[in-house]
Amino acid sequence: MLKLTDNFGRSIHDLRISITDRCNYRCVYCRTGTNGAAYAELPFDDYLRMARILVGLGITKIRLTGGEPLLRKGIVEFVRDLAKLRTLDGKKPEIALTTNGHLLAEIAQPLKDAGLDRVTVSMDAVDPERFARITRVPNGYDSVLAGVRASRQAGLDPVKINCVLLRGFNEDQIIPFGMFTREERVVVRFIEFMPLEEDRVWTPEIVVRLDEIVERMSEYLPLEEMTHEHSETARRYRFSDGVGEIGIIAPVSHPFCGHCSRIRITSDGKLRTCLFSAWDHDLHELMQRGATDEKLTEFIVKVVEKKEERHHIGEPGFVPASRTMVHIGG
Repeated sequence: MLKLTDNFGRSIHDLRISITDRCNYRCVYCRTGTNGAAYAELPFDDYLRMARILVGLGITKIRLTGGEPLLRKGIVEFVRDLAKLRTLDGKKPEIALTTNGHLLAEIAQPLKDAGLDRVTVSMDAVDPERFARITRVPNGYDSVLAGVRASRQAGLDPVKINCVLLRGFNEDQIIPFGMFTREERVVVRFIEFMPLEEDRVWTPEIVVRLDEIVERMSEYLPLEEMTHEHSETARRYRFSDGVGEIGIIAPVSHPFCGHCSRIRITSDGKLRTCLFSAWDHDLHELMQRGATDEKLTEFIVKVVEKKEERHHIGEPGFVPASRTMVHIGG
């Protein structure tokens, strides 16, 4: 039985598929505000074929991303088709979605009914005015909050909130998010800012690091570190009274490349083995040229074998990724 592994012995079982790089938000740390969609979107049947082959190679988790994936009409049907796939163990793959939440309230229950297991909402402030300044979309906060609550009501648990922290910008939201996780019964995950934005303005000084986040949150309430899966990206903490959980994804200060289990497919059908890859591998072109499933399998296996050992953020000679985050898929 062929299962995806790379030359460093890492088992690859997580797949992220970007189904669009269009977005209805223009978050200041992600987009310049002038650049829109840059790459094509494929028919859902093409993504489904890729996913089917990859699930047959050991993928057990599929996360749909963008851009903003809820902009794609037909996403509920696509989730339903993904849910019909079976892993090597004969189980339905775990299906998750990352979204900005703006369109989530009305579609959360249909997505759950179609087979979606979990949802993660990108949300960088819990103050409506600050939220509008970050997203450059007026009155969006209430829509996102409604989406978060609809997801919990639909049973898409645990609902996770991803917050990217930038120094001098929104690090004062750390404790308010601690309150939010307790009030809304969601898991808040803080993410260290990575050099993946369109403006390419990243510097190490902008990063609010794991240790600082823990220190600040502990000023609100004591934290206890929780155990986590070996390949899990987040360090997990709960408040000492057991109410509320936060996670911290720290690729800059505490890299987790050594147990990375992910590969990505971009909206235009390129295979990427790392967020910071300097090149893409064109899976869709092979499909257009009539490649059989066997040929696609052979191509995927060879690409994954050469997955990068680690990223080089902050090191001399660091080469930025060939695409920015919105064009890769979060």
